[in-house]
Amino acid sequence: MELTINGATRKVEAEPDTPLLWVIRDELGLTGTKYGCGLAQCGACTVHVDGQPIRSCITPVDSVAGLAITTIEAIEEDPVGRRVVQAWVADQVPQCGYCQSGQVMAATALLKQNPKPTDADIADAMVNLCRCGTYNAIAAAVRRAAEG
Repeated sequence: MELTINGATRKVEAEPDTPLLWVIRDELGLTGTKYGCGLAQCGACTVHVDGQPIRSCITPVDSVAGLAITTIEAIEEDPVGRRVVQAWVADQVPQCGYCQSGQVMAATALLKQNPKPTDADIADAMVNLCRCGTYNAIAAAVRRAAEG
């Protein structure tokens, strides 16, 4: 089947029900998207499909064929994604960093849908788990990115 990932069409060999995460990581070698829980609970595997954040660990690869998939490797090609990454660096958000690609993907999706989120909007949208507890830094970085 063919997938459009980060603007490029790629042919992949996978069973239709293979989780998108494994195709991204194992077949395409894009390892920035992380495996966390495998149950769509933590958000470490968040990617965008047609601009919407999804949990790639439970998304069958055949359900996204023909749709635009964006991973963390290409997020800075988007001006909003670039601002988010710059804010993450400026606020030194990561501790261990494992969940941060999913956090950046979630924040970028939020700001593309709502460029001026309130604190409540940020709390509602930023539901990915962070084992290091950097939630205050994450919220501060989202606010910084929203300010431009």
